[in-house]
Amino acid sequence: MSRKKKIKLYQILFLLIGITVAIFTFVKINEPNQKMIISKNTQKKLEKQLSNQDKNNNTNIFYNLKYVGLDLEGNRYTISSKEGTSSKNNSNIINMKFVTANFYFKDNTTLTVLSDEGIYNNKTLDILFKGNVEAAYDNSKLYAEKAEFFNSKNYLSVSDKVRIVDDRGSMKADKLIFDIKKKTLNITSLENNRIKSKIYYK
Repeated sequence: MSRKKKIKLYQILFLLIGITVAIFTFVKINEPNQKMIISKNTQKKLEKQLSNQDKNNNTNIFYNLKYVGLDLEGNRYTISSKEGTSSKNNSNIINMKFVTANFYFKDNTTLTVLSDEGIYNNKTLDILFKGNVEAAYDNSKLYAEKAEFFNSKNYLSVSDKVRIVDDRGSMKADKLIFDIKKKTLNITSLENNRIKSKIYYK
């Protein structure tokens, strides 16, 4: 047998071996009874992720939100948050986390409100602040657990563990209402109609 024929024979032989190996490998991979081995912890994590994905299918998630608007008196305000969600069924309601709101008044004063959470209605432009509410206005600091800005009525209502601190002293109350138009503060107390205060004299 000549050298060329031997080489051709070897080539055909190697080709047949290669095809046979490929066929067996393909059949093994596509066996219907072959099972994937997954640990119980991994399986639980996958199930949890799929469950959360189903829940979030009806929710829009936003990051670094910022809204800019005007109140009824023409004062500019901005509302921003690190994270926000809204339901696809009602896109007017935005649930926010780590909220900062700034109200810029025409007399060049600024009211700043911070909170852990917030609910903003981008139709009525009202906003609810919740959790560790802090407000700063005209060298005064305010602390509470809840605050509501009503754009249609042009006032800010603050309640739940209200505490005010400024240069003149400190004060505790159940509720206060800041009238944005008149720049007045109405403070009320439900406990014996008394307001707890401490005044510092200079």
